[in-house]
Amino acid sequence: MTWRIGVDSGGTFTDVCLFDEDSGEVVTWKVSSTPDDPSRGITQGVAEGLQQVSASAAEVSFLGHGTTVATNALIQGRGVKTGLITTEGFRDLLEIGRQKRPHLYDLQADKPETLVTRDLRLGVAERVRPDGTVEEGLDADAFRAAVRSLKAEGVQSVAVSFLYSFLNAEHEKTAAAILTEEFPEAFAAISHRIAPEFREYERLSTTVVNAYLGPVMQVYVKALQKKLADLGLRVAPQLTQSNGGVIAFDTAAENPVRTVLSGPSTGVVAAQAIGRMTGTDNLITFDMGGTSSDVALLSNGKCRVVNESVVHGYPLKVPMLDIHTVGAGGGSIAYVDNGGLLKVGPRSAGANPGPACYGLGNAEPTVTDANVLMQTQNPEYLLNGRMKIDRSLSQVAVQTLADKLGLGLMETANGILDIVIANMAKAIRVISVQRGHDPRDYTLLAFGGAGPVQAARLARALGMTRVMIPRTPGVLCALGLLMTDLRADFSATSLTPLSGADNGMLSATYADLEAQAEAWFDAEDILTGARLIERSVDVRYAGQNYEISVPVASGPVTAETLRQIEAGFEAAHRQLYGFVAEGEPIQLVTFRIAASGLVEKADFQPQPDAGADATAAITGTRPVWMPETGDFVETTLYNRDRLLAGNRIAGPAIIDQMDSTTVVPPDMTATVDAYLNLILEQSA
Repeated sequence: MTWRIGVDSGGTFTDVCLFDEDSGEVVTWKVSSTPDDPSRGITQGVAEGLQQVSASAAEVSFLGHGTTVATNALIQGRGVKTGLITTEGFRDLLEIGRQKRPHLYDLQADKPETLVTRDLRLGVAERVRPDGTVEEGLDADAFRAAVRSLKAEGVQSVAVSFLYSFLNAEHEKTAAAILTEEFPEAFAAISHRIAPEFREYERLSTTVVNAYLGPVMQVYVKALQKKLADLGLRVAPQLTQSNGGVIAFDTAAENPVRTVLSGPSTGVVAAQAIGRMTGTDNLITFDMGGTSSDVALLSNGKCRVVNESVVHGYPLKVPMLDIHTVGAGGGSIAYVDNGGLLKVGPRSAGANPGPACYGLGNAEPTVTDANVLMQTQNPEYLLNGRMKIDRSLSQVAVQTLADKLGLGLMETANGILDIVIANMAKAIRVISVQRGHDPRDYTLLAFGGAGPVQAARLARALGMTRVMIPRTPGVLCALGLLMTDLRADFSATSLTPLSGADNGMLSATYADLEAQAEAWFDAEDILTGARLIERSVDVRYAGQNYEISVPVASGPVTAETLRQIEAGFEAAHRQLYGFVAEGEPIQLVTFRIAASGLVEKADFQPQPDAGADATAAITGTRPVWMPETGDFVETTLYNRDRLLAGNRIAGPAIIDQMDSTTVVPPDMTATVDAYLNLILEQSA
C-alpha cells in the first residue's frame, strides 16, 4: 500500500487524513493540538494515523501540511526583532500607512502595533522615478552602514523596500548583495522578491511582515522536518499557501507571508473538488473549528483569488483565496459585557484548557458547552470515546452566565448559539450579499469539527434551503491537502490604458512572467505534461482605488484579447457594483501568472444506491433540546460510518462520527448522495 497524508494543525485539534492510492480507502484521525510546539502534535497525529492503517512512514508517498504558525505569530506579536531599510525620507511610511482609522466611527479603535520600532527604521539615499528611471543612485556606503547599525542593535531579520523597485529592482539587488556580505546570518526580505507590485505602503507592509515572521517559520519548519524524518518519512513534505496550492517547506520558510491562510485554504480546495464531483457549482463554505469560523463563496465552482488583503490589521499583497474569518468557534467563550449583553468570542478557550466540559480548569462557558448541555453533541465523550467530557461542568459554567443574565439554563445555552449563529451569518453576508450574490441561490457546505452541528440553524438564518455535509467534515482541510497542486504566482505592475495598449508590449510582459514560471517548474522538477499556466490582469476604471481581476486567454495578445478583457471587466464590475461606467477610460494595472504543477490527487468513486432504509445505522436515542420546540425531544442517533448511498433520515436526528456531529432538525431530511455526502433539505 502507498499512502498520501494531509495534516491540518488547528487551534484545538490537529487533523490527519490518510488516503490509500491503491484501494481509495480514506482513514481519518484527530489528536489535540500542542500550541507550545505544533510540530509535536503533528508528528503524534501522523504516527497514530499510520498505526490505524498498520503502515509505516516509509509507505507515505506524499505529506501535505496546513499550519497556523505564521498567522498566530502575527496575531500574538511573537515575531522576531526586525529592522527596515528604505528610501531616505520614507522610514515613517510603515507607521503612517494610509492615515485611516481601523473603524471609521470607533474613536477608541486601536491600530495594530508597528512591527518595526522607529529606531530600527533607517533611510538611505537612492531614488527611482515612477517610470523606472534612476534619479539618484544607491549610496552603497550608507546602506552598508545602516546594515551594520541594525546588526549592532541585535535584529534577527532585515526588510529592504525602496520606492518603485517593482519597476526597477537594481538598487534592491545591490542592497541584497551588501546585506549578505555584512550580515549573512540575518533573515532578509527584499520587496521586489516578495511583492513586485505598486502601492508603496502595502508592498512595504508585506515585506516587513515577511521579515518579522521569517525566522519563526524557519525554526518551526526545521523542527518539523527533523521529527518527520525521525519518524521514517522519506518524501519531502509540502506546506499549504494562502492561495490553496502547496510549496516545499524550505520555500515556505523563505516566504511565510504566503502562508497566513494556510489552514483554511485547503478546506476551500476540497470544497471545489466536492462541487465538481457532485455537480454543485454554487457553494458557500462554512468551516467552523475550535477557535474561529471561515467562510468563502464558490461561484461556478471556483473561489475568487484576491491579491491584496488585511490580516490582523496588516495589509498584505499576496494571492489568497477570498476567505472571511470571524472569531466564532466551538471554544469561543460566552460572557456578559459591561452593558449587560450576552456576547460570544472572539476570545477562545483553545485546546488547553478548552471548554469547561474538558475538565482542564476552564470555568467559562463556550459554544461547545452550550451544545453539550443541549445534547446536540455527545454529552459523555468526543472522538468516538477517546476523549471523555463532563456535561455537569458545562451546566455549572452556563448556569453562572444564566444567573448574570437573569435567564433560565437552557434559554441561556440556546442564546449562546443564537449569538454565534448571528456572527457567522453576518460573515456570510459579507462575502455574498455585499458582493451581489444571494445566499438563497447557494448550497451551504458545512465542515470543521463544529460546522455540521450549527449548519442547519445557520442555513435557516440565511434563508438557505440546502445544506451539504461532506464525508469527513471534521478533517476536510486535511483532506483538501490531498486534492491540491503545487502553485506559485508571478506578477508585474505596468499602468496601461486599455484603449492604447501595445499588444506587443503586453505579450512581452506575459512572456517574461511565463519565463519566471518555467524556471520555477524546473526548480520543482515538475514534468512538462504536468505544467499549467493561467493568465489574468487586474483592471480598473482610471482613478479607481480598487482593481478587478479578469482572466486572459493564452497565446499572443491581440485586439480580440483586449475586447475579451473589456467585456470580462464590465461583467465583473456590474456584478460587484451594480453598474458599468460607459465611456470611462479603462486601465490595465497588474499582469499576473498562476503557475500550477499538477500532482496525483485523492479520487473518490460514486457508490451504488443502497435504498432509503437507514435503520442499520441506528445506535439508540437521547433527548436533545431543539429550538424548534423549545424543549428536549427524544432523538434518534445514527452512526455516520454505517450510512450508505441513498439512505434517507427524517429529522429530528443526530448523526455521529469520529470527527464531527450533524444535527438534523425536525423540519429537515438528510439524504446520503452517491459520494456519501449528507444532503439536508426542508422536509416536503
